[in-house]
Amino acid sequence: MSFLLRAVTTARHIVHKVPVRNLNLLEFQSKDLLQKYGVAIQQFKVLDNSKADAEVVKTFECPEYVVKAQILAGGRGKGTFDNGFKGGVHITTNKSEVLSLTQQMIGNRLITKQTPKSGILVNKVMVARSINITRETYLCILLDREHNGPVLIASPAGGMDIEAVAEETPEKIKTVPLDIDKPIPESTLLEVAKFLEFKGDSVKRCAEEIQKLYTLFKAVDAVQIEINPLAETDKGEVISVDAKLNFDDNAQFRQKDIFSMDVTEEESDPREVEAAKYNLNYVAMDGNIGCLVNGAGLAMATMDIIKLNGGEPANFLDVGGGVKEDQVAKAFEILTADPKVKGILVNVFGGIVNCATIANGIVAASKKLQLNVPLVVRLEGTNVNQAREILKNSGLPIQTASDLDDAAHKAVAALN
Repeated sequence: MSFLLRAVTTARHIVHKVPVRNLNLLEFQSKDLLQKYGVAIQQFKVLDNSKADAEVVKTFECPEYVVKAQILAGGRGKGTFDNGFKGGVHITTNKSEVLSLTQQMIGNRLITKQTPKSGILVNKVMVARSINITRETYLCILLDREHNGPVLIASPAGGMDIEAVAEETPEKIKTVPLDIDKPIPESTLLEVAKFLEFKGDSVKRCAEEIQKLYTLFKAVDAVQIEINPLAETDKGEVISVDAKLNFDDNAQFRQKDIFSMDVTEEESDPREVEAAKYNLNYVAMDGNIGCLVNGAGLAMATMDIIKLNGGEPANFLDVGGGVKEDQVAKAFEILTADPKVKGILVNVFGGIVNCATIANGIVAASKKLQLNVPLVVRLEGTNVNQAREILKNSGLPIQTASDLDDAAHKAVAALN
């Protein structure tokens, strides 16, 4: 599989080994963004069991309706609600059934293969105009390090697993590097549209849709927009039926409207949600040694060394480079909220981080929380001598370590 297709896979199936904060948008929110930039989508309305729902449905004329529960999980069509109602996706030509279907979804928990066992509470339902798809294609725009900029990936084999297409029929994948400062040239747009096997007037329609998607990509600081399928209908329309958007977290300051739409699902660990409020990256694990580290790479190394010394990390907690004392205190609160944590290891290399700041935060948090589990601290870098004096003079039973291996050994030994 090509590097680019692996990048698409990685972006779509992010595994929280090195955590990042991901913006989660529901399906109707993604469609709304596309619509704002002129991208052709199915007409849709959103219902929430309010008094306005009846009027919304009354004025929404469609030959056929698709009624879809809005949660962040796949497999909705084959899911079951906790009230016994089956299916989070229904199709009907009868407008009078739309409200009835909606009312059986909203306020109930939908259980699919991708949800927790208890399911996820449905608060909104999207009702969309059903379209008759005659052909499905694939389009993706993503930032690619290898090309030092955005790249377009296209395939006439849409509506299926794009990784399998790349593996089995690589000739059906087209990759086009793009200029971040310019629109896509018309010749390139037409070339891609023809590669996607559009014919006649649909070639120009497809080219226009790709340009709109690229305009959206740049305007919202996306790192990936994946359309699967980019469909052709029996009426000759070219429609983005399903869209997955990933955004650059570093652009949150200028994309406040988009990031304000973030959906925090019920299955999220409340400690992860709380950590994110303080710009901390936290992921719970199954061990009993809590870790507080600055930098994702150092955090991964710390967990590895703990395991090499016979211990098991209880979490991944990265406080980042610009950490303040209050963030250290919050980090300790989150660590000690886990009943499995029987010891804590702090491993900080002070480059940007001031070790004295970390030390003051450790002491303040330990006293406030009346910490009663073993604490091992390894500090190195900026103001490390001052930091060691702060720990030494704190009067607290804090074990210091000379290096990472020593710290991990002491943390594991403290539990035995």
